Amino acid sequence: MMLPGLVYLFINNYMPLPGLIVAFKQYNAKLGIYGSKFIGFKNFEYLFKTTDAWVITRNTILYNIAFIIVNTVMAIMVAVILSELNGKRKKAYQSLILLPNLISTVIIGYLVFAFLSVENGFANNTILPLFGKEPIDWYSEPRYWPFIIIFVSAWKSVGYNCIVYLATIMGFDRSYYESALVDGATRWKQFQYITLPLLKPTIIMLTLMAVGRIFYSDFGLFYQVPMNQGALYSVTNTIDTYVYRGLLQLGNISMSAAAGLYQSIVGFILVLSANMLVRRLDKDSALIQGGN
Repeated sequence: MMLPGLVYLFINNYMPLPGLIVAFKQYNAKLGIYGSKFIGFKNFEYLFKTTDAWVITRNTILYNIAFIIVNTVMAIMVAVILSELNGKRKKAYQSLILLPNLISTVIIGYLVFAFLSVENGFANNTILPLFGKEPIDWYSEPRYWPFIIIFVSAWKSVGYNCIVYLATIMGFDRSYYESALVDGATRWKQFQYITLPLLKPTIIMLTLMAVGRIFYSDFGLFYQVPMNQGALYSVTNTIDTYVYRGLLQLGNISMSAAAGLYQSIVGFILVLSANMLVRRLDKDSALIQGGN
């Protein structure tokens, strides 16, 4: 039963590893990967010797930290609410909440545009007039976009993330809750002293996995949703979008490979560091167990 998955992992995750050498070469399609000129770490200067390096690194890290916190809290809340429902309503709500995750980011970008468009947007034509506010040119005002990006990410991701938490909650021994009811515990007390402690291993596992990708960003979220507006680059430009735009202008495959290798190494270090911290605080919750 494991064979198809192992074959998939080997083909997609291990066979391409020798290609990492592209990050250290000046790639030439005619010469091929191994025939191209070796230039050492010069490709990495593309990320570290630019005035935008601080901005894209800051945006990538801070957005991902916000996503981890907001999406985790929202996913747990939704999972707990769904666990209290029964019958067809539960299935209907699950389907509706999961739907945004199945929608293409391009479509989501146009849905956001329909809401925020200066001339015909729902926000400018319906919501703001109710409060006596003037229309806002959303796509030229960077200050609003950190909140918009975080909201769109939560709307898109919470439905998928809550599935894991919901499955975990449904596997809990219901006798704990029955005993708590006999003792007069409210729903909040049940959540605080039963649900949350039992969810802790799952929360830690998913958080550690998210920490490993903290140097990556949802490319579509930061490129398609803001419509690639130059006025918003200060708050929407991340490592992934910066490298993509650099490739469009320079067509340098080696620099893209260098950025991908940099992100992977930093992600690996972050996962090991976070796991080491968790192991010190609660050894049983760590993904990788150390020796005695």
